[in-house]
Amino acid sequence: MTISTHHAAPSRTDGVAHRANAVLLTMCFGVFLAQLDSSVVFLGLKHIGGDLNASISEMQWVLDSYNLVYATFLLTGGALGDLYGRLRVFACGIALIVIGSLVCALAPDGTTLIAGRAVTGLGAALEVTSSLAIVSITFPDAKARGRALGLWASCNGVAMAIGPTIGGLLVDHVGWRSVFVLSVPIGLVTLLMSYFYVGESKHPHGRQLDPVAQILAVIGLGALSFITIEGQHRGWTSPLIAGMALAAIGAAIAFVRVEHGRAGAMVPLDIFRNAPFSAALAIAGLMTFGMYSMLFLMPLYFQSITGASAFIAGLELLPISIAFVVVSQKSGALMHRFGARAMLTGGMGFMGTGLLALTQISATTPMALVQLALIVIGVGLGLNTGPVNAVAVAAVPAARSGTASGLLNTARMTGATMGIALLGAIYAAHAQVGGTQAMLSGLRWAFLGGAIAELSGVVIALVFTRANSMAQKPA
Repeated sequence: MTISTHHAAPSRTDGVAHRANAVLLTMCFGVFLAQLDSSVVFLGLKHIGGDLNASISEMQWVLDSYNLVYATFLLTGGALGDLYGRLRVFACGIALIVIGSLVCALAPDGTTLIAGRAVTGLGAALEVTSSLAIVSITFPDAKARGRALGLWASCNGVAMAIGPTIGGLLVDHVGWRSVFVLSVPIGLVTLLMSYFYVGESKHPHGRQLDPVAQILAVIGLGALSFITIEGQHRGWTSPLIAGMALAAIGAAIAFVRVEHGRAGAMVPLDIFRNAPFSAALAIAGLMTFGMYSMLFLMPLYFQSITGASAFIAGLELLPISIAFVVVSQKSGALMHRFGARAMLTGGMGFMGTGLLALTQISATTPMALVQLALIVIGVGLGLNTGPVNAVAVAAVPAARSGTASGLLNTARMTGATMGIALLGAIYAAHAQVGGTQAMLSGLRWAFLGGAIAELSGVVIALVFTRANSMAQKPA
């Protein structure tokens, strides 16, 4: 009997561990899908523009419709999961990604493609927030949960590393529509796995939706994006742009009034009184402001100026991803040794330096020098990503760690949206003149804007973050 009991216990334990690992794999597929859907598109933009006769501003919207909806619905996605069930919201998010991807793959024009990307962004916002909560619940042991969350987060780096290469290969040999079809089988497999392996969970106590704030956030960020993308094309003093400016200002004022001092607010405004937390959000936004605009513009440089195919352009972007993945794996140990302030200062400094180097590119710049600049940017991104998350969460009370994480991701995606919108508009203003030199001029000015943003983050990190922001956590 003793021997039989001894063998029975490991069997049950192994079964629980197997199921937990299956849940983790499912959630990893989910976050991989969200990042892949974003990263594969960059290499197809030139071909999309030619096939659908899309302008530069329409290509910006192909990226920003995804980023904008993703950014504005992240916090609501978390609340929906707590209220109605994380598995249910996760599955809805994956289903929306599949539907949106199919719309994009079949899009007959730019407007339909942009709409499909918006649907995909909504799906990503729902599934990513729910998957994070599901992983945390599945692994109650702190050590195992830390390992699981590390694996979950690393899927962003994996998708970022292979996305451009896969996207380029598909664009060259199958066509740009195939980059959207790619998400469909991955999404369907993820849905099946979630059905068989993931249990339902929710925690509605103290949670409620904030629809008014959500609508105001969409109006405000949407109007701001419209102004920065369409202002050059439609005229900065046109009635439409002026109306959008009033809408953005009005939505921002109304948002603050609605959220101020209200219990259950989507964004508790008092959290921004914490200087290290606000600094972390600013750094996260500035980081993606320069990074995503560079990812938007560099494929155009490779394909339109150096004559590279989409696949070769994807390979030429690979150094960023490799440097990011390698350095980010060491960022925890480096932060323990040097402190968060040094990591953030160095990270933003590296990214700013790399973007400054890209302001010198020409049609004849040796590719080795371009690759070196990209590696420097990737190193900076790897130094930043872990510490900026750690600083944001450590700066607030434990009860608000979920809100802090959600706001940080919102800041990241808002920065990406604004970077593509504003720096893309700077590029378009020069490139519309026509010719290689005009395009290069646009690229240089856009990269300069990105460098200024990153180097501003250096100042913020030095002034507003502690030397070791992980030393104390508010009670």
